[in-house]
Amino acid sequence: MSQLLEVRGIYVNYGGIQALEDVNIVVNAGEVVTLIGANGAGKTTTLRAISRLLNTRSGLISYNGRDITRCPAHDIVRMGIAHCPEGRRVLSRLTVFDNLELGAYIRSNAKEVSADIERQFEAFPRLAERRNQLAGTLSGGEQQMLAIARAVMSRPKLLLMDEPSLGLAPAIVREIFSIIENLRATGVTILLVEQNANLALQIADRGYVLEAGRITLTGKASELLDDERVRKAYLG
Repeated sequence: MSQLLEVRGIYVNYGGIQALEDVNIVVNAGEVVTLIGANGAGKTTTLRAISRLLNTRSGLISYNGRDITRCPAHDIVRMGIAHCPEGRRVLSRLTVFDNLELGAYIRSNAKEVSADIERQFEAFPRLAERRNQLAGTLSGGEQQMLAIARAVMSRPKLLLMDEPSLGLAPAIVREIFSIIENLRATGVTILLVEQNANLALQIADRGYVLEAGRITLTGKASELLDDERVRKAYLG
C-alpha cells in the first residue's frame, strides 16, 4: 500500500497558544483514516494545516511524495486534495447546480464537468430533485450531501472530511456514513474527523486519537474500538 499523505512533527500556533504539538499522521492510498478526540483537541486545526488554510510553525506535510508544507491553498486543490469543511459551508445564495459547478473550478473540460455533475445527481438523488433550489434552503442533511458532492467535483485523490455528521438526525448520519463508504469504494482516500467516534472507527482502517494538540494513541480502527481508554473517553 503506497503512502499518500505524511504529516511529520507539525506544530501550529494560534497567537500565543500552541494548538498542535509534534503531530504525526500517515494516510495510505485507498484508506479511510479517522482522527478522533474531544472538542478543542486540534482535529479541525490538523485538517486546515494539511489543506494549507493554516500555516504550520514547523514540521513537514508531504503529499504523494511532494513537500506541500508551504504550498498556497489553491495549489493544494489542483494537486488532488479536497477539503469538506465543518459546518457545510455551502454557497447559500447559489443553486445546488451552481455549487457543484463551482466545485470543479480547477477543471477546464466542460463536457467532463457536466457529466460529473450528473454522476453526483445519480449518487445523491435528493440533490437531483433540488438541482435548481438555493443551497441555503436545503435541510442540514441535504447541505452535507451537497458539501460532499461539491468536494468530489474536483476529482480528489484525498478527501479531508471535517465532522460530516455534526447536527444531523441519526437516520441521516447513517446515510452520510454509507456515502463515505461508497466514496472509498470508488478509490478516494479519506482522512475523517468525526465526533461520533464509534461510527468513525467502524468504517475506518486506522485511527489516531488527538488530545490537547498531541497524538496520544494510534492503531487499527478495530483495536481502538476495543481499547479501554478509547471506550471510556469517546465511546460511552
